[in-house]
Amino acid sequence: MGSTSSSKQRPNFLIIVADDLGFSDIGPYGGEIKTPVLDKLAEDGIRMTNFHTASACSPTRSMLFSGTDNHIAGLGQMAEHMAAHKDVFQGQPGYEGYLNMRVAALPEILQDSGYHTIMSGKWHLGLTKEFAPCSRGFQRNFTFLPGSGNHHAYEPQLDTNEYKIPSLDTNGHWMEGDEFVDRKTGLPKEFYSTTSFTDKLLEYFQQRNPQERSQPFFAYLPFTAPHWPLQAPKDIVARYAGMYDDGPDRLREKRLQRLVELGLVSKDVEAAPIIPKGSEWNTMTEMEKKASARKMEVFAAMVDLIDQNVGRVIDYLDSTDELDNTFVLFMSDNGAEGVAMEALPVMGGPRTMGMIIDKYYDNSLDNIGNSDSFVWYGPKWASAATAPSRGLKSYVLEGGIRCPCIIRYLPFNSPKGAITHSFTTVMDILPTLLELAKVTHPGETFRGRKVALPRGKSWSAHLGSNDYSQSSVHGEDTHIHGWELFAQRAIRQGRWKAVWQPKPRGKEEWELYNVDKDPGELNDKAKEEPEILQRLLEYWDIYFAETGMMDVPIEAIAKKSL
Repeated sequence: MGSTSSSKQRPNFLIIVADDLGFSDIGPYGGEIKTPVLDKLAEDGIRMTNFHTASACSPTRSMLFSGTDNHIAGLGQMAEHMAAHKDVFQGQPGYEGYLNMRVAALPEILQDSGYHTIMSGKWHLGLTKEFAPCSRGFQRNFTFLPGSGNHHAYEPQLDTNEYKIPSLDTNGHWMEGDEFVDRKTGLPKEFYSTTSFTDKLLEYFQQRNPQERSQPFFAYLPFTAPHWPLQAPKDIVARYAGMYDDGPDRLREKRLQRLVELGLVSKDVEAAPIIPKGSEWNTMTEMEKKASARKMEVFAAMVDLIDQNVGRVIDYLDSTDELDNTFVLFMSDNGAEGVAMEALPVMGGPRTMGMIIDKYYDNSLDNIGNSDSFVWYGPKWASAATAPSRGLKSYVLEGGIRCPCIIRYLPFNSPKGAITHSFTTVMDILPTLLELAKVTHPGETFRGRKVALPRGKSWSAHLGSNDYSQSSVHGEDTHIHGWELFAQRAIRQGRWKAVWQPKPRGKEEWELYNVDKDPGELNDKAKEEPEILQRLLEYWDIYFAETGMMDVPIEAIAKKSL
């Protein structure tokens, strides 16, 4: 059990996670999408420009809750990918496919330290009750256990036995408290993920009894938006009509210009180009352009709705005089998603996701965004959202792991619109919250079991300092961090980063980048700086050993698309 120091009033915590949100999708990071609530949070708080996650959803979430590496916390690879290769992964520590019991989870530690713990939204850290939120420290929860699903819970393909898609099977994977909820009968009649998750979190806040109201709270609101399928109400989509008619290349230019104006990106940055996969805008037919632009309009509407619903929670906390004692954090779990879903194979024969969509969904232009449509926006729009970085979700390049993160916490006394360029990681969130709560990590034993120590470091001293350029979290020139997922590897010390990617994404040899001068990772310095590369590879071997990583066959984990 973590020990608690006495304090007159310990802070509350509100952690909000958007799913597959790109670096520049929201207003505080140069986006054109209407996000006035997040704009205000950024104005009153702090924006991070160098915040890093894993390159995909569940590994990031395991790092957030454990404060350590995903290969230690149980998500050495995504469960959906390991399921097809059980002979490789079964029984391997760190590859359980859920937040394992060899880490002390953040809500568990805070629960034992007197916090009231609630969540509503996506879990993606285990599909069984044994590893669900109710078993990992949340006193009240409304939970979607898997990684993705229809935002209206409309999934006609699940009513037959014709197709089976493990990563999209939501039957039996909804919970409230410690009970499973039937997706057909147990969800609100007008269910929409972003709104309904927020409704439930507000309900939990409002239903607190006197004892619970006297406790500080830890609230977790992980949305499933704007993850595909792209779906949003027509009236919100209409706000963005025509906004994307010039295509993704033009959007990228506009956002880069705005990032520079905001001081988030250097004016002389060499930005990575749009990923070349897919048709060029000027070669597409008018109907193809309209359909592509409509998908981006729906995506924008989903982000707009996230902002509106974050606003509902902020307004509630303001009305109860709890906001100014609440540490609010808003982040994305990885870079923008650019996968081509139509080619995704499904179980049950030589079938693809495209075949399921053709049979059960209507993706005609006028229907795009409705509950019975199933669309995604593809790699070019995603590239526009990750600029100036190269790569997307599932890449260990900066485009897959460098994400927006906004913190509002008045005791930091940060200047209006503060920005920090210091390197940070999602693993830092746990030690930051524990320090602010005056709770010590339990060490190597927790609730009678052996657990790993956090690898992250607290942001408290850095964010509370007077000059962010004169302080650091990890040491800007000395910090060492590694990443590995889907057969892609990266190791970084300070400004130097070595990357290994299988073909066709990479060269299948180690590349070297100075990410301070070259954030787009365009100019490989491996041949010019062999000593630096060799030093990083020695650090890679240490990282590999410390995290218990497996040397997995590429065919078991490599991403085939893009």
